[in-house]
Amino acid sequence: MFTCSSTIKGKPPRLPFARIANYILGEKYSLGLVLCGSTLSRRLNETYRGKAKPANVLSFPLSDTEGEIFIDIRRARQEARHFDRNENDFIIFLFIHGLLHLKGLAHSSKMEKLEKKIEKKFTPRPKKRR
Repeated sequence: MFTCSSTIKGKPPRLPFARIANYILGEKYSLGLVLCGSTLSRRLNETYRGKAKPANVLSFPLSDTEGEIFIDIRRARQEARHFDRNENDFIIFLFIHGLLHLKGLAHSSKMEKLEKKIEKKFTPRPKKRR
């Protein structure tokens, strides 16, 4: 089961979050995604990681079959520009990163390879001009 909520003003991006979550964690995994701002992101990061700054993505496993991901949309949009990436593609990347943490992976070259493979599968490619 997948649920998505937003604590920010405006419409959240329409991205294939549920399809990506099912691909990585399976359909029986219960996942909550919260698209938030920097205030909540900072509070969660300080409370659970001891870091007094907002995080672009935070993952919280609640059990073997359920978890939550928080994505700071403002920070993601800023970082997308910094990395010269499309905002939606970068949000997809952060979501994949969070899902892989929920799956039990830690930062490593293995995780980076999986991120690239999954991102390629779910990121729309620009249409070629004729």
